[in-house]
Amino acid sequence: MDKTTLTREALTRLLERVFIANGCSETVAGILAANVANAEAAKSYSHGVFRIEGFVSTLRSGWVDGTAVPVVEDVAPGFLRVDARNGFAQPALAAARQAFVARVRRQGVALLALRDSHHFGALWPDVEAFADEGLIALSMVNSMTCSVPAGAVKPVLGTNPIAFAAPIAGKAPLVFDFATTTMAHGDVQIAAREGRTLPEGTGVDRDGVLTGDPKAILEGGALVPFGGHKGSAISLMVELMVAGISGGNFSFEFDWSGHPGAQTPRTGQILLAIDPSHGAGTAFADRGRVLIDRLAEAGFASYPGARRRAVEIGPDTEVPLSAEVLARLQDHAEGRT
Repeated sequence: MDKTTLTREALTRLLERVFIANGCSETVAGILAANVANAEAAKSYSHGVFRIEGFVSTLRSGWVDGTAVPVVEDVAPGFLRVDARNGFAQPALAAARQAFVARVRRQGVALLALRDSHHFGALWPDVEAFADEGLIALSMVNSMTCSVPAGAVKPVLGTNPIAFAAPIAGKAPLVFDFATTTMAHGDVQIAAREGRTLPEGTGVDRDGVLTGDPKAILEGGALVPFGGHKGSAISLMVELMVAGISGGNFSFEFDWSGHPGAQTPRTGQILLAIDPSHGAGTAFADRGRVLIDRLAEAGFASYPGARRRAVEIGPDTEVPLSAEVLARLQDHAEGRT
């Protein structure tokens, strides 16, 4: 397959045009384009350019408001809430970020809750930026119904990812972002597109039989939680924490049937941040370095977040794309498809 390369900056500008051409404001387009381009440059392919078709079809369906202006609500000393107003979650987080960080610095800990939001991308960028400022961050998102809880016979929960980030002295932050299902829904879609088989038991087919066929999982089947009842319990926690605290939808509560092409979950997100300087006298990041060094001595070659940050990603970082994908993006940017 023919390949071409764009710099990360050029890809971001192209994606901005795609989002604007499909109904986003310049502000929203800039935030979403950066999120997608950074994920692609970091080789997080299931949350990079692969997601653009879903963004475009969703925007065109009228399911999400690409021009929504989030409303930040001050509800308690350690609690901020954002009404995303049926817009994307990343702009809602950006709208509250400055006030939220100030509150975390002052209080030592604070919670940010987003409601009526659509999160359709990598979750790690939401938390990693806080770790770069010396803060600890934990975020959770519930999604659309696509997972059968342990002991159940039909889907109830979403992939319900969790992301965590913490500063490590002299090294990249410790960062992880994973679905509470056996794998991310986007990875299943990529496997189906490429004709690959997944490990047996990744999900179930429409009859509830365990399968590794990605098409069977996507076409009437569902994913299952990782680790059986343990992953199921964590997913249940995410579902309740996010919808219960934010006031957003449970994964099974929204109905997008009137918007053919919609793919984004209209749910919510919560983010907890801690300023560890309010804790023990020893610097948290220094303690983190002790742990990471001991892991290395034990033969642990890397840690979550380190590999992605091993190669610095800047505006001139080259991002390879197939000629077909690039042409498709250019068509979307010009409104030709």
